[in-house]
Amino acid sequence: MTESTSKLTIAGAEPQNLAKMTDYQQGSVVNRTLLQSESGPLTVFSSDEGHALSEHTVLFNAFIQVLDGQAENYHRRQTLPGERRGHCADAGGIFHKVQAVKRFTMLLTMFKTKVA
Repeated sequence: MTESTSKLTIAGAEPQNLAKMTDYQQGSVVNRTLLQSESGPLTVFSSDEGHALSEHTVLFNAFIQVLDGQAENYHRRQTLPGERRGHCADAGGIFHKVQAVKRFTMLLTMFKTKVA
């Protein structure tokens, strides 16, 4: 059995207002990692209107919960350099970005799963 390492940055077993974990900052995206573990992080992001988390991929399962405001999620799958196709997932991950339509706060939950 391997030893697991995790780092929790908030008090456990206490109610938390996740939408208030980060403050909005004009012209930027702010984040706070609530949990960091080998299986994946749990992070709160706040973004000013018009700003985005830049396009990227992750090799985790990723779930976004909007806690305040409004955002759009753009994604594509790249199969060949420069080729864009949407709504298809594979082991290579999905290129995506999150754009603030209005100021918004989100909870990002990412975790790895074992490959059979």
